[in-house]
Amino acid sequence: MIDDVERIQILPYFGLREYIPFSKHGPSSCTLGLCDDQGRPVRLHLTAGQVSDFKGADVLLADLSDETEEVIGDRGYDSNKIRQSLADRNITACIPPKKNRKPKPPYNWHLYKKRHLIENMSAKLKDWRRVATRYDRCAHTFMSAIHIAASFILYLKE
Repeated sequence: MIDDVERIQILPYFGLREYIPFSKHGPSSCTLGLCDDQGRPVRLHLTAGQVSDFKGADVLLADLSDETEEVIGDRGYDSNKIRQSLADRNITACIPPKKNRKPKPPYNWHLYKKRHLIENMSAKLKDWRRVATRYDRCAHTFMSAIHIAASFILYLKE
């Protein structure tokens, strides 16, 4: 039997869709999101559950609009690479430093309190049973379910 790590590498070679990786507790995936100032999703990205947050952040931050003034993130996004890429584009990074970081960069605590918007967005998405329990085996099907839930909950209900 092929273990799950090898299956992920073999299936795209045969032209099949990528499967969501499984751990011993079930499907392991992480949905990263980017939302606007009202808590509506702008961009969603799916990564494997064991991948670090800042590795998926490059995909999300690449498509920021020119009008973006500030980006709020949690400690998982604290890296020099992310901070430098935002500073090069004249975007204020409001990311608290990790506990073990020696030169701790400052951040605006009052601005950081707005991070509840993205937490509320992900909580609303997890109200959908299909998104919360990850019934889908393929990554593209799971992302389709997330997009349908996001468009229904956060755009059509208003």
